[in-house]
Amino acid sequence: MENSPTPGLAGRKEWIALGVLMLPLLLVSMDISILYFAIPFVSQDLEPSATQQLWILDMYGFVLAGLLITMGALGDRIGRRKLVLAGAAVFGAASVAAAYAHSADALIGVRALLGLGGAALMPSTLALIRNLFHDAKQRGRAVTIWTGVMTTGISLGPVVSGLLLEHFWWGSVFLINLPAMALLLVLVPFLVPESRTGSGADGEGARDPFDLVSAALSLAALLTVIYGVKEWARHGSAPVPALAVVVGLALGYVFVRRQKRLTHPMIDLELLGRRAFGGPVFANVLAMFATVGMAVFLTQYLQSVQGLSPFEAALWSLVPASGVIVAAPTAAILAQRVDRAYVMGGGFVVAAAGFSWLTQIRTDSPLWFCLSAGALYVGGLVAAMTLANELAIGAAPPERAGSAAAVLESGQELGGALGMAVLGSVGAAVYSRDMADALPADVAAALPGGEADAVRETLGGAAAAAARLPAEAGESVLAAARDAFSHGMGLASVGAAVVMVAAAVFSFGVLRGTAGRATSRAGDGPEGGDLARAQTGVLE
Repeated sequence: MENSPTPGLAGRKEWIALGVLMLPLLLVSMDISILYFAIPFVSQDLEPSATQQLWILDMYGFVLAGLLITMGALGDRIGRRKLVLAGAAVFGAASVAAAYAHSADALIGVRALLGLGGAALMPSTLALIRNLFHDAKQRGRAVTIWTGVMTTGISLGPVVSGLLLEHFWWGSVFLINLPAMALLLVLVPFLVPESRTGSGADGEGARDPFDLVSAALSLAALLTVIYGVKEWARHGSAPVPALAVVVGLALGYVFVRRQKRLTHPMIDLELLGRRAFGGPVFANVLAMFATVGMAVFLTQYLQSVQGLSPFEAALWSLVPASGVIVAAPTAAILAQRVDRAYVMGGGFVVAAAGFSWLTQIRTDSPLWFCLSAGALYVGGLVAAMTLANELAIGAAPPERAGSAAAVLESGQELGGALGMAVLGSVGAAVYSRDMADALPADVAAALPGGEADAVRETLGGAAAAAARLPAEAGESVLAAARDAFSHGMGLASVGAAVVMVAAAVFSFGVLRGTAGRATSRAGDGPEGGDLARAQTGVLE
């Protein structure tokens, strides 16, 4: 096989480069969830306070989300390959420091550095796909792989964590990053060409200035909004989370106003206003709303209701990912024949059907019932997200690919935070109401201190309290808690299904005609690119 079989088509070198770029994406995605099972071991070793424990879990995601836009714009200016290499070096060094952290504060700080490295890697990997694959059909396949790797990484995190923790200490969940980062540093300079914003065709020449004020505003806006949303999910409506959201939205407004006045903005607002780009970004927000919002329920259901061990639950949670194997290639094939908006909408309809299936979940439901529903909604969501990513990246000019990818991923992070808050609050409210009615007064009186409140608030609190009660009373409390949790999960699934129906209507009604058919157009040059964009509705 030749390196470039046809002018404009990617050859062996480009596909190998894609494989190398998927390594950091997989690990960055895994690090979002890899500490879920490791945190008990971290707590025994470092003895963090409750607040420190929350920051150990959240700091990585906060910094990652807050810096995506900044790093996307930086990659456009200094070079995306250069930023990938810098991100890999930071991520690798921070992984070593995290593995050997000797205090909770040190681990929190190093998790922030991991977020910095991850933010440098994620938008750059997606942006480099835009520059490696100029043919629309090949780029569609590459984006499908990118989406599958990202979603698989989040699912693999707990599995890898559980496997490592059975044989090694908790620091091993970070050291697993090192071989991939070393491979990335060695191979990327040979396989991946540099690309950046510039006046020349090769990206050289005058470069846009980097606006530090805009970078600070985007970081502050995203951090405060996501922090407020997550705190709302944990503690309900309270002044501090509400104030954080309001402040974040205000900073976001200032950021947008500044972008309108700048000659070289970090975000191309005109591009974001186009249906072919802004529409898929919004569709991805809705998709991640449901994906992340329901992931917490599924994990807890497998462990605390079905009674599986953490490692067993993690392994079984991979079964729904089988929907990706079928859905992603099926969506890509259908997109060759019909408008991608219809395929995206169909994916959201399939996801709505999966969530509707989950509304029938009960405490005594067989394991296959839950996993089959999960496979259905995961398959539909991945099909829709793959095409949304492909459409958005194809709509972005090559010189703005990093900023475009960062906007796309920032929307995903925000959608996930909103899903966790809204759907999590629905489930928590239903659980609390059911347990308030189901917990007998004599059992509540027998619980020491505030344990009765803990039983009414979370399934974990109920399980801990049940273990200290007499056998019969403990069993009754645990059975009631499992019923309440299943009821809450069912009603949260109703919310997810409604959002998916709305996403399908949006795709059918708003995105129709922006994508056309995913034909194998080659070339993003002045003529080929303009023709492709005109045919896909990007030039409006």
